[in-house]
Amino acid sequence: MNVQDEQLYKDWLKAIRENFGGSVSIQTIGVVGGGSINDARKVETSHGTFFAKINDAFAYPGMLRAEAKGLEFLIENSDFHIPKPISTGVSDGIQWILMEYIEHAAKESDYWEKFGSKLAKMHRATNETFGFESDNYLGNLPQSNSSKLSWATFFAENRIAPQLKLAKDQGYAGDQMVKLLEKVISRADKYFPVEPPAAIHGDLWTGNFTTDVKGEATIFDPAAHFGHREMDIAMSKLFGGFDTKFYQSYNEEYPLEKGWEERLPVANLYPLLAHLNIFGDSYAYQIITILRKYV
Repeated sequence: MNVQDEQLYKDWLKAIRENFGGSVSIQTIGVVGGGSINDARKVETSHGTFFAKINDAFAYPGMLRAEAKGLEFLIENSDFHIPKPISTGVSDGIQWILMEYIEHAAKESDYWEKFGSKLAKMHRATNETFGFESDNYLGNLPQSNSSKLSWATFFAENRIAPQLKLAKDQGYAGDQMVKLLEKVISRADKYFPVEPPAAIHGDLWTGNFTTDVKGEATIFDPAAHFGHREMDIAMSKLFGGFDTKFYQSYNEEYPLEKGWEERLPVANLYPLLAHLNIFGDSYAYQIITILRKYV
């Protein structure tokens, strides 16, 4: 154990004591999968098992503190079993989040139906404006959540415009892409039905949900905010889609406006632009294809 790890583990023990009281000791710490951005640990203690994520505090300032706020947002606005954040902090330049560890089990037979219904119920939670109490991240990219009265304005100014600027700065956006995305920004009110702000996960793809000990869906790694609910639905279809029972159940609980399937590619311009800016120009063709068809 190096000095940095020693301080990290002391801070985790302190956080557990402050939240649960009594003495506690760490029994084992194991490396587990935590995505491509953060390192993750399974922390087994005398008080129970926890899940921890760590990253450089200076490369992505406030990322894991923002994740804790997003998890609390999901807990407050949904019936999902969400991993409860215990504490966050910075130890010798390493930011960390300590949260509940969720045990897994096989999917129940009605897994997808319950998943769709719970998400629909979550999307009914609303707010006066679009946005969130603070900015957060989509992947490792900062995400602006400043309040806007309309989704069109929020989508244009808080989602597409910042990604377009970054793509231009990095040399990933050619003239055609720039021209077409500028049209999306100017015509954002044409692409989505007018709906009240919805509590959304914000990054709902296949890597950000799993099955809890009851065999039901649990969601995590949010980029949470009050947004347009079709953003979650679009993201769910970006990399192959969820089971058809999920969408059927969702629409039974909270029907999407007519034509929703045709609109999803425009919604997915945002995560695709983020992937372009994170992983490079291999995503440019997919973005241009959507723009040519819909813009």
